[in-house]
Amino acid sequence: MDANPVLAEALRGNWIENRHRGAFAVLDAEGTVIASAGDMDRPVFPRSAIKSMQALAIFDRHAFDRFHHTSEELALACASHHGEEVHVNAVGAFLDRVGLSIEHLECGAHQPTNGVARERLRETHATPSALHNNCSGKHAGMLSVALAMGVPTAGYVSREHEVQRAVRAAVELVIGESLTEDRCGTDGCSIPTWAAPLRAWALGFARMATGRGLDAGHAAAAEALFDAATEHPLLVAGTGHFDTLVMDAFAGRVMQKGGAEGVQCGAIRDKGWGYALKCDDGNMAASQAMVAGLLLKYADPDEAQRQVLEGFARQPTLNVRKAVVGEVRAVL
Repeated sequence: MDANPVLAEALRGNWIENRHRGAFAVLDAEGTVIASAGDMDRPVFPRSAIKSMQALAIFDRHAFDRFHHTSEELALACASHHGEEVHVNAVGAFLDRVGLSIEHLECGAHQPTNGVARERLRETHATPSALHNNCSGKHAGMLSVALAMGVPTAGYVSREHEVQRAVRAAVELVIGESLTEDRCGTDGCSIPTWAAPLRAWALGFARMATGRGLDAGHAAAAEALFDAATEHPLLVAGTGHFDTLVMDAFAGRVMQKGGAEGVQCGAIRDKGWGYALKCDDGNMAASQAMVAGLLLKYADPDEAQRQVLEGFARQPTLNVRKAVVGEVRAVL
C-alpha cells in the first residue's frame, strides 16, 4: 500500500524537521467524492470526532421526548469540553435535571484541559472530578438514554449495555456501514469505539448536514444536534480551541469536531458536504493545520473566517522562553 501524502510540515528555523502524512475525504450526501487525498478506505477510529453521531441515540430512544433537552445540553452531548467552570457547572446541572448526580458518571476523572481551570484547582487544592472529564457531557446524554429506555444506568459504558447498542445502531444508520467486532476498541472515556473508513465518516457528516439519506426523524435530530453545537461552540470545546473558534467564526455554516490521535470530522453545512481527516502519526497540531487548510480551500471563508483558519494552518512553534522557533503548516 502506498504511503499517504504529506499534508503538514513542522519547520524549525528554515528547515523541515517533521513531515506529517494523512488522508482526508470530502463527500456529498449521495456519496460523491468532492475531494480526497490518501487512503480514504482504510478504517480508522474516529474517537471523539463523532460525538454528534453518537448523540443521535438521545432521539432514537426518546430521551429527548422525555427530558426536552435544551440546546446547551445537546451541545454538551457533542462536546469534548475543557473542564472550565462553565462546562463543569453545565454538566452538573444537566445531571441534576434528569435526576442523577456525578456518582453515576463512568467516564473517570482527569485534570481540566484548560490551563486556567487546572491552575484554579491547584490553588484550591481541589481534586478533579468526573465533571472535569472532557466527555462528561456525552456521558450525561448517554445516562439520559438509559433512563428513557428504563434500563439500569450502571455499566452503561459497556459494549453490551443497551445504551451502547443504541449508540452503535445510530452510528451505523448514519454512515451506512456495519460496525464490526473485529474493528472495535475502548475509548479514553471507557465507551466502545469502532473503526470505519474515512469515506464513511465523511458521508455520515454529509447526511447529517443535509438530512438526505436519512428518514425524517433522524434528519430532524441531526439538524438539532448540529444547530446546538454551532450555537454553543464554547460548550463543545473551550476557550481558544480550534473547534470553538471555527464554529464561532462560521456562525452555523461549519460543524467541526476533533478527536484523539489526529482525527478531524465535520460538515460544510451550506454546501451539504461532510469531511473526515486523519493525521497518520496522531499529531493534533498537525491535524488542525490539515483541516484548517481543507476548510480554507473548500468552505469559501470570508476575511474573518480566513483569519481564524490561517492562524491554525500556520501555527508558530514556541520554545521555553516563548520565542518563535518554527511553525507547523498545512501543505494540503
